[in-house]
Amino acid sequence: MPAAPRAHSSRTVTARALPALALAAASALVLAGCASGTPADEGDTGSAPAADTAAFPVTIEHAFGETEIAEAPERVVTWGWGATDAAIALGVVPVAMPFQAYGGDENGVLPWIAEALDELGAETPTVLPDTGEDVPFEDIAAADPDVILAHYSGITEEQYETLSAIAPVVAYEDQPWSTPWRDVISITGEALGLTDEATAVLDGIDAELAAAAEANPEFRGVSLATAWDVGGVFYVYADEDPRVEFMLDLGFVNAPAVDELDTDESPFFFTLSYERTSELASDVLVVYGSTPEEAQALLNAPYGQAIPAVADGAVAQLVGTEFIASVSPPTALSLPWGLDEVVAQLAAAVAEIG
Repeated sequence: MPAAPRAHSSRTVTARALPALALAAASALVLAGCASGTPADEGDTGSAPAADTAAFPVTIEHAFGETEIAEAPERVVTWGWGATDAAIALGVVPVAMPFQAYGGDENGVLPWIAEALDELGAETPTVLPDTGEDVPFEDIAAADPDVILAHYSGITEEQYETLSAIAPVVAYEDQPWSTPWRDVISITGEALGLTDEATAVLDGIDAELAAAAEANPEFRGVSLATAWDVGGVFYVYADEDPRVEFMLDLGFVNAPAVDELDTDESPFFFTLSYERTSELASDVLVVYGSTPEEAQALLNAPYGQAIPAVADGAVAQLVGTEFIASVSPPTALSLPWGLDEVVAQLAAAVAEIG
């Protein structure tokens, strides 16, 4: 995903698209290369759950109008971030899915997706080519989809219209790269006639978060700020950003300084000048870094050492493209995959609070 680190584009990952993953700002999220897996119509893709045929036709409203899905889709193409994960979590293996460069392997497949496919006994779907901001229309058409799930993506209205000539398209509700991650799961369930299964997936994730919070009562009430120093820009994430939201579910509270410093340049993040980092007061600071060196550079810099939590040593470092992608934003598969490591890093940081 995402402008500042958040972002994932269909061709890569979005913190709601890593802030656009950022991350257009985080050039690290810029995807490159293309790859394709075994065509989805070749070999076993696992057995999908039975859709609720009584749920169809179903009409889903979105930013470009509404889309009617007449009957339960059998061939699903995903585009953007999170839809692939949601479909697989519901037991539906797409016939084609986007290449994910940030956090993905050389074939553009994210580790939690590879693991989930293995658990299902399914082959890797066709991986659509990484085409930047463009949509690989011909490749999508070749997959012969019954529906195209693009509800966490950056498609334009023109691209939506072109895709709609191929198959019904589920687009984002309001703004590109901004559909809440829980909604990505529930909308996927609605489109596939698997609403009960989607509810079960969400309940399972909520239960994992609740269990982690219960196991770490020391998190409750601890103030938290999250930041990414990348490309010469210091990003701070607001409490509406999904990478922050799930940490609040663990018992943390958003540091008042985050709200006070927020410039409202985005609902999800803002930039802070290096001269003002000393004002970013919180009990714990969470920092992101594509590499250990990137994360440590912030902590070693004078403007990093000026941050109160850094001076106290109460810092949780979330490092590595796979790890960052798993929470930027979280998905039906990635949050369970990365949660234990996030909790471990947070617990270590809380233990350093004076």
